[in-house]
Amino acid sequence: MIGRILGFYFARRFASAVVLIFLSCVTLIVLVDFLEMARRTADREQVTLGLLALITLYRAPAFTEQLMPFAVLFGAISTFVLLSRRLELVVARAVGLSVWQFITPPVLVAFLIGVFATTVFNPVSANFKERANQIEGEIFGSSSSGLLPQGKKEFWVRQQSVDGQSIIQAQASQQGGRALTGVVVFEFDKADRLVERVEARSATLGDGAWILTDARVLVPGLDHQHYDTYLIATNLDPKQIQESLIAPETVSFWQLPAAIRSAEQSGFGAERYRLQLQSLLARPFLLVAMVLIAAVVGLRVFRFGGVGQTILGGVLAGFLLYVGTKLAEDLGEAGIVHPVAASWFPAVTGILLGVLILLHREDG
Repeated sequence: MIGRILGFYFARRFASAVVLIFLSCVTLIVLVDFLEMARRTADREQVTLGLLALITLYRAPAFTEQLMPFAVLFGAISTFVLLSRRLELVVARAVGLSVWQFITPPVLVAFLIGVFATTVFNPVSANFKERANQIEGEIFGSSSSGLLPQGKKEFWVRQQSVDGQSIIQAQASQQGGRALTGVVVFEFDKADRLVERVEARSATLGDGAWILTDARVLVPGLDHQHYDTYLIATNLDPKQIQESLIAPETVSFWQLPAAIRSAEQSGFGAERYRLQLQSLLARPFLLVAMVLIAAVVGLRVFRFGGVGQTILGGVLAGFLLYVGTKLAEDLGEAGIVHPVAASWFPAVTGILLGVLILLHREDG
């Protein structure tokens, strides 16, 4: 009974610390992002304060989703340090609890946070990210200059048609790749000579053609021409352009298996979607690894002293684990490492190292 009460107490303290740190980081990120968006849209008269706030709200989940491992790490470190400084962990040991019994509640909470982040928060983040991309595409694609906003990642796709080859650049995509905004099309003939460049506010995939609206056509040696509607032939369908136009972070966890199947059936590579799926599946275990790293730090604090140095060591270890995770994901995206290995190796390695260190310290 005492162990159960202490377990609930430790879990509540840990969850409160994680939520407090996470909300603090979210507030800071939202504020910084709002100011950055205000700077980028300063010359856009159609952008109101309310629209800026809406864009910031839609962008926030995608940014804060990456903060969860650090929120769990710092929350666990602060929890164990405070418990040790107040001698609460000493009392827990005095009543017969082992290190495994008082770190199990935070581990379970971290695992549940990871499950929630993967199954609930990620779909919300993906949906909001797509909405933010759509609004940004409408804002920055309203000019026919074809220039991208600073720091904006564009999407590219190549297609073949009866007229020759075309390369399409888009600032954002919606509706599963059926609608594009901020579009620039480079058309080549069958001899791979540039025929024309088309800049358009938006494009919609129709039956065998892209329907461009508010288009400006530039032909070498001629003056540009403006069309309210302009057609470009295509042999692509939404499934085929999905891999090229839809970023993995805008596809929710529940839609990733279907996205992988569609990409494979259409002949496009699905490595990015596989990597995203495996990373989301491994996320609960990555958070568990962060708690185990924090437990190593917490134990050293109340047994050996040196609070500042050990906390710094724990933060550094967690940061290196996170950097290793991102490096492995980059290798997986490049096809150098299999997506399963790239996603699971850092989390599994962190858990094993944490368990081994705790076993060495506690059980000799």
